[in-house]
Amino acid sequence: MTTPSITEEVRTALAEDRPVVALESTILSHGLPPGRNREVAARLERVVREAGAVPATIAVLGGVARVGLSAAELDHVCDPANDLVKLSRRDLGPAFALRRDGATTVAATAALAHAAGIGVFATGGLGGVHRGARESWDVSADLGVLATTPVLVVCSGVKSVLDVGATLELLETGSVPVLGYRTDAFPAFYRRESGFGVPWRVDSAAEAAAVVAAHRAAVPGTAGVLLANPVPHASEMPADLHDRLLAEGLELTRDVRGKDVTPALLEHFHGASGGASLDANEALVLSNAALAAEVAVELAR
Repeated sequence: MTTPSITEEVRTALAEDRPVVALESTILSHGLPPGRNREVAARLERVVREAGAVPATIAVLGGVARVGLSAAELDHVCDPANDLVKLSRRDLGPAFALRRDGATTVAATAALAHAAGIGVFATGGLGGVHRGARESWDVSADLGVLATTPVLVVCSGVKSVLDVGATLELLETGSVPVLGYRTDAFPAFYRRESGFGVPWRVDSAAEAAAVVAAHRAAVPGTAGVLLANPVPHASEMPADLHDRLLAEGLELTRDVRGKDVTPALLEHFHGASGGASLDANEALVLSNAALAAEVAVELAR
């Protein structure tokens, strides 16, 4: 892979073995409304810095992979008028060749972070196996990338609109260790529990870092590690509201296929929840960024 364009701050931190946390850009361009997305972009970088690490928001601009964005570049990513393409790992080559602007998903961000030498990545939720995948074969590329890319991904599990059980099975098939942060339950994005457990629990950033270090040093292969951090208690969506919106969303998207399913479902959640889903989304991604920075600091010790 072509070496990404890395900011001087991130490059220096990596050269000095200081902690760096990668951040995706799809949540900014596609996951949050204009205005709020730029505020969250700034807050994400701030919480990473406050925890002692250097933030590296990743995007593709003018066909160049950028690791670490300036304020002007963050403005560009967050401006809906610029119509950034949503880029998974498979889309990076076309975006590079055609000199497009694009926001990176979990798969693309993890791949570019690894190419830049960054081993810790914070996001909102991991992609997974879609409901009805036995017929549609609709499975997120996030799972395949995590199984082959040695990056720690800190997230709030997977969205409840997905097939959580099948997603966990594929993570096991890919030999990806799944850790619950101070929980025995695998989280479901807006909800702290999905009804499924986690194979392993850690109760501190130091414990998480110890697992990651042991996995990298002693386990053959190139699989990453997943650290599942539930949405903060105060921001969890009420169960009755969540279940009603999920049922409505699944009915509304019966005829939607492929990569359009999740955005359509999330749009319904955002529009019909009175702002509760957006509040939960913001709270969980900020919490994940802070935790990722804490683990990165421990790994750098």
